[in-house]
Amino acid sequence: MVTPPYLVEGDKVGIVCTARKVNRADLDDGIAFLKSCGLVPVLGKTIGAADNQYGGTDKLRAADLQELLDDEEIKAVWCAKGGYGTVRIIDEINFYKFVKYPKWIVGYSDVTVLHSQIHKLGFETIHAIMPVGISRNTAVAKQTLENAWSGKPLHYHIDSHPLNRQGTGKGELVGGNISILYSLCGSHSAINTDNTILFIEDLDEYLYHVDRMMVNLKRNGILRNLRGLVVGGLTSMHDNSVPFGKTAHEIVLDAVSEYDYPVCFDFPAGHLKDNRALILGRSTSLEVNERGAKLYFDQIE
Repeated sequence: MVTPPYLVEGDKVGIVCTARKVNRADLDDGIAFLKSCGLVPVLGKTIGAADNQYGGTDKLRAADLQELLDDEEIKAVWCAKGGYGTVRIIDEINFYKFVKYPKWIVGYSDVTVLHSQIHKLGFETIHAIMPVGISRNTAVAKQTLENAWSGKPLHYHIDSHPLNRQGTGKGELVGGNISILYSLCGSHSAINTDNTILFIEDLDEYLYHVDRMMVNLKRNGILRNLRGLVVGGLTSMHDNSVPFGKTAHEIVLDAVSEYDYPVCFDFPAGHLKDNRALILGRSTSLEVNERGAKLYFDQIE
């Protein structure tokens, strides 16, 4: 994977809505964070735009993202918010100039569409907090984002979980939101997970939905040839009046029960206040033992 240039003081960061709509006032804390990092925020035309739930029409959102990707002065594109809608515009985006002049793409949840598409092109991206709601994120989450896009070391030590499966593995870290990975299966945006460490997380799903998605990922071979599995937040899950019979963690473990790679649960990334940055596409080492888990990203100058 190609590493985009790290950000330095004075670099411009574009903020765009690829999915749900965002008001300008919702970005105050995110803008303040960028300025505290010595960076210059540039607001896209989708900020303040609305088309029902979306941050403007599909045409506007695609054009806005395209403009920020093509602008050589913009060194990173930070998606303002998740929700739903990025998949509606992904096929309209031309990545020709991005490939020539790569930049960091930052966000999580629905932004998994962009992560997956860009990984197919051979570039690293950052799974991390977004401007909207950043005031609720921990100081650690904010610091890890700054570390990721500025090239500082990124190493994590995580407490043990009773369902963890011990072992070691090394490979590129890929993945993101389970619902999005599921929705991309069979499309040209679907990721190849062979010999990778897969990261997954999700929010606000019924347990049987989680099971259906994990079974589908398994049937598509996405869980077969991994070097490891990192499970982030499985947040605010729901059950039916007749219980499904397994927790979300147990559903995931059951889906990978026939494989022997290490599995780490409750990694602090996803729909959580402590949503720590991950460099997707970066070669990563995972070690899970009785004391907990370590996730180390290779340092690239």
